[in-house]
Amino acid sequence: MESANTLCQGGERKGVLAHLERLEARMSRARRKSVEPTVHTEESSLRTKVRELRRRRDKLRAEVKRRRAGIKASSTNEDPNRTVELSEQEDLAKQWGNVKDILQAYRFTGLSGKLTSRGVCVCISTAFEGNLLDSYFVDLAIEKPLRIHHHSIPVFIPLERIATAYLQTDIQRFLFSLCEYLNAFSGRKYQTDRLETDFSAFLIGPLQRNALCNLLSFTYKVDQGRQTSSFSATLLYEDLTAALPTGVTVTCPGAEASSTGWEELRASHEMLFRTKPLHQVFASFLKPVEMLDLSLM
Repeated sequence: MESANTLCQGGERKGVLAHLERLEARMSRARRKSVEPTVHTEESSLRTKVRELRRRRDKLRAEVKRRRAGIKASSTNEDPNRTVELSEQEDLAKQWGNVKDILQAYRFTGLSGKLTSRGVCVCISTAFEGNLLDSYFVDLAIEKPLRIHHHSIPVFIPLERIATAYLQTDIQRFLFSLCEYLNAFSGRKYQTDRLETDFSAFLIGPLQRNALCNLLSFTYKVDQGRQTSSFSATLLYEDLTAALPTGVTVTCPGAEASSTGWEELRASHEMLFRTKPLHQVFASFLKPVEMLDLSLM
């Protein structure tokens, strides 16, 4: 009896387990069926997006290629005169900027300027020994090529030669070279004016000078204790950018010129004129002690 019950219970367990397995199999199949359509739908959507993105990429590539071709054709057919004009405008703008930079950097050295409708007007102020002297201007037209529209430079300053050498290639050197000539001229003129106004008592007759003040000739007298001696001097300034002479000739008119003492005195005067500004030389003649020392040079 017990053994029959045992068999019956064992059969029931197996029947339950088999039923559970069948249920699990059904659920697994149903789950797969419900997932597969979703995965398929997502894959289909992604494929559609990929196709759309590729279509847009190909369209953009075609547009880029078309525009590049248009630009190339435009540059090929562009008016060469227009290209030259743009290049010239760039060059002029650069030159204008260079001039302004130079004036800004060297505004304390006698160079100044202001912009005009044509370009820039540069003012060159000269000085000698700390004394402000004459000012000159150069009105530059910023165009291609650069040109001098108007100026107040004296005719004996080689402006045209300086402009030919530097104006188109080095505007800074053009202005500095012009400053050298003008400052040297103003310095020579200042010295000569001082001699004629402050030391005219030394002169015998008029002082001879040219417009550039690079050739001076005069006769002067100097007191030598109990005796007054006369000398004739010729000063030549071959370097037009220098305020001191490059050539000096001093002679002693009269019989006394043949003596050794007069020759030494004459030589000392020549050395003074070579190494000192003109008015300073005559100021030294007023000092007997200094004159004695200088006569030993």
